[in-house]
Amino acid sequence: MTGLGKSLLGITAAALCAGPLVAQEADISGKILVELNQAVTSGSSCTLTFMVTNGLESAIDKAVYETVLFDAEGQVKSLTLFDFGALPVARPRVRQFAVPEVTCEGLGRVLINGANTCEGADLAEGVCGSAVVPSTRVAIEVLG
Repeated sequence: MTGLGKSLLGITAAALCAGPLVAQEADISGKILVELNQAVTSGSSCTLTFMVTNGLESAIDKAVYETVLFDAEGQVKSLTLFDFGALPVARPRVRQFAVPEVTCEGLGRVLINGANTCEGADLAEGVCGSAVVPSTRVAIEVLG
């Protein structure tokens, strides 16, 4: 291969590699991204790890969500409150919750049922509930 061919190959490879990076920079404005990132069973408990990113214009001082866990057959297994704490603007936060007497393998779905507590300056009424965009990286479905 000539020097020019190698240069073009290198430029093409660099362009292809840059593509996914641009795609990852999604617009999060006006959204609260709640991603179930990991689910690990330890003994008789399931530890759910979430990554949360506040895309609102204001920081959230305290966010507590009513969360419903469903088994693989679709029946309610647990109804609980997950305290995500303070969520600064545009900075991801990781939160873990250990749910006793539930194995992760037995879970089929997690529903973010609504905001139980949403505190912060300049937050619009109901925004903590309406702005949630759920996603998952595991086999457990997440709804909001």
